[in-house]
Amino acid sequence: METEEAVLALAALSQPTRLEAFRALVRHEPEGLAAGDLARLLEVPQNTLSAHLSILSRARLVSSERHSRSIIYRANLSEFRDVAVFLLRDCCGGRPEVCEPVAKTLQACCAPTRKERAR
Repeated sequence: METEEAVLALAALSQPTRLEAFRALVRHEPEGLAAGDLARLLEVPQNTLSAHLSILSRARLVSSERHSRSIIYRANLSEFRDVAVFLLRDCCGGRPEVCEPVAKTLQACCAPTRKERAR
């Protein structure tokens, strides 16, 4: 990932409504959310959300797909991963133990719940 791409993604997430929209889409992976449902969830007007989703789309953090009369939005987790890796790439300066707490935190937040493990 180039610096300009990372700046674009981080700028897109630097506004509260866009950040909450992205987080909501992450919570609804892989199904995604219809634009209207996302607007209701965030309690913002649909036209306002549309502008925010456009910015997130230009930053490649969300994708959209038309289903009948609805547009379903999904978080682009691979792009977000690239941004996170870009930010952390040089964090340890050749000393992995420096980044170990970050890696452990990420693993813990993504660990399957008891219900998921029981399946």
